[in-house]
This record gives sequence, structure tokens and C-alpha cells, in this order.
Amino acid sequence: MPKYLFVYHGGGMPDTPEDQQKAMEAWGAWYGQMGSKVVDGGNPVGPSTTVHSDGGVTSDGGPNPVSGYGVFEADTVEDAIEMAKGCPVLTSGGSVELAETFDP
Repeated sequence: MPKYLFVYHGGGMPDTPEDQQKAMEAWGAWYGQMGSKVVDGGNPVGPSTTVHSDGGVTSDGGPNPVSGYGVFEADTVEDAIEMAKGCPVLTSGGSVELAETFDP
């Protein structure tokens, strides 16, 4: 079955402990509904650094920096898109970029 890298952009952690708990529960529920399709649950990531083709380096991650990632199995890209539509990062204004991965 094909694997897809989901790259999360934006979003953010809620301010209150109660809202943080709700956010974590939403992520847990999302992962739970996908079951064995979760290959690597991924993690949030820290600040991005970008190395450009001219050798220049920027420390801001560009206009839409990565905030996390995960790897999931899906039969088709359309199935992966449907899975991504349930991602909790979307509820906090973030986005999900996805791409099929290939084994060497």
C-alpha cells in the first residue's frame, strides 16, 4: 500500500491547559480512527532553517514553515486527501501538505 508523508504547516498550541488537553484528544482521536494506516505518527518540529540553491540560508522557514509531520498508508492520493481533511491542525488555521513516498 502506498505511503504518504503529511507535512503540517501552521496551527498552534492552545493557550489554556484545558484547551491543550482538548487538542491532544483531537489528535489522539484522529490517529485512532486511522488505526494501522499510521506508519509513523510523527511529531511537532521546532523552528525551520532553509538552505537555498544559491547556498544562502534563512532561519525563518519561509512564509509557511513546517510545524510537524506524519507518515500514513492510503490506497490512493484521493484517500490520503480524505484522511488529511480530518487533521486537527486544520481547526487551528493550519494546513496539510502531502506527497507519496517511494522506497528505494
